[in-house]
This record gives sequence, structure tokens and C-alpha cells, in this order.
Amino acid sequence: MVRGGFYELQARTMIERVPQAAGIAQRWALSPYRGCAHACLGCGARAGHRRLGLDAGGDFDTRIVVKPNAVARLRAELARWDGQELAVGVSGDCYQAAEETYRLMPGVIAALAGSGVPFTVYTKSALVLRDAGLLARAGARVAVSIAFVDERIRRAVEPGAPGAQARLELVSALVEAGVDCRVLMAPVLPLLSDAADQLTATVRRIAGAGARAVEPVVLRLPPGTRAWYAQWLARAHPHLVERYEELYDRAGLPSPGYEERITGQIAELCQVYGMACGASPPRPREPRAAQLALV
Repeated sequence: MVRGGFYELQARTMIERVPQAAGIAQRWALSPYRGCAHACLGCGARAGHRRLGLDAGGDFDTRIVVKPNAVARLRAELARWDGQELAVGVSGDCYQAAEETYRLMPGVIAALAGSGVPFTVYTKSALVLRDAGLLARAGARVAVSIAFVDERIRRAVEPGAPGAQARLELVSALVEAGVDCRVLMAPVLPLLSDAADQLTATVRRIAGAGARAVEPVVLRLPPGTRAWYAQWLARAHPHLVERYEELYDRAGLPSPGYEERITGQIAELCQVYGMACGASPPRPREPRAAQLALV
């Protein structure tokens, strides 16, 4: 069913395994939306659109699939979930424009809070502030994605996303609202946003926004994402195509040596600016009774 340009699809399951190549800490995730209007070229979720008979390029950016039964389906699955932490918004930003129409996230947050299952919301959108109180009471983490602060790069590779300054202000607002907020510094783009001065500027401004931790992830290029990103790279930076082919393996993972060097540089910068660096430690399931008091 198509409604207001969105494609409604009843979900058969909500909790899905996160590919290890994604680079985030959680192994399981849920997403009320599939596809993302932020249109980030390096989004690792693009291949999921192929399973729906859509393409991983323009369709992913413009044909947003909505799961209107997300909350009911999630409650049923949480009743038998083993308590492992969940990521929210991996297959598409859970606070993109579709959320203004469908308002699925308050129900998702309530279901997760009631179950006591720890969760981290991944977003670039200031709409998350609408639910800041709910997220703070639920003890949720919010990871705001800020990979770089160069607006020229952002306009090229994240054309539908808010600018870096808006996201830095979002971090400050979440911290002020009492939300446990960290920054997902992802994706670091090889040969485009990985110079020492670029990394320093990004980490410095993240620290200035009040974030307590940074989780760096170098660009992944799994199937679907790789072809879309490669088309853009060949047009915009043809001299880098061969370098990328040397840097990435068949699974779309960057060279371990390169990745260790970049994440090591970011870790050193985080130490200078007084922030933790790396994946967040796993959190235990909260007692259900304590969470029920919040609902």
C-alpha cells in the first residue's frame, strides 16, 4: 500500500541480525523504516531494498518502506527475547521524515522500556528531540552520526542529511535533556575525510558539543552499497578508483592495517579531548518491574 509517497509493508519480524561488517557494537537490530531519505552514498543497509524488488540506489533514497505494525510485532518478539542489546534504526534512520507522518518511535521506545531490553538509537535527525524525555526515562543511548565536519563532503555523500553543525547542536541538546549521547564517527571515507587535520577538526568539534564518547567506523562497502558508491566515486574522483579497489576486499571491508591506523588516530584525539573512544560496552537487561514503573 502506498500512502503519501511511503510504501507500507506489514512486518513479519522486527528483530534482525546485524551484519558483522556493519561495524557497530550491537549484533541485533530493529528498524521501523527501510530505506532512508538522507540518501547517504555509503549507507551499508542499501542491499536490503533488493529483497523487496527495489534497487539499492535511487529506490533506497526515495521509496521508503514503512512497517505500520512495527510496535505490535516488536512487543510480541520482546516477550521471548533473551535480553541482548538492540540497535534501532540500522536499515533506515528511525527519525527521518517518515516518522513525522507515522510516529512509530514513541511506541517502539515504550515497548523496549517495558521489556527492560537495553537499546541504542542511531540517527542524524533532530526529530529525535521530540522523544528526548522518553529516551532519557528509558535509559536509552542515542548515537548521532557525525563522520566529518566538511560541508563540501557532506553535500556530496550525504545530500539529504542535516549538516554537521545541526548534528553537533543536536548532540548538545540531547546531553542537556539528560540523554546518554555518543557520536558514531561513521563512515570515515578513505582518501576523502581521513586526513589528520580533518580528523582533528571533527573530534574537536564533537568534544565541544558535549559528547562523552566517540565510536569510529571506517566506510564499509558491502554488496549493493559498493556499486552505488563506486559509480559516484568514478564520476567525482576517478583518480581514487584504483586505490579503493586495492583497499577493499571482496566482502567490502577495508584493509585491517588501514582501519587500525585511522581508528588509532581517532582514539589518540579522543584522549586529548577527554572523550572515550570505541564501541560501547554491552549493558545488561534491566529488571522488568523497574521499567514497568516508567510506562
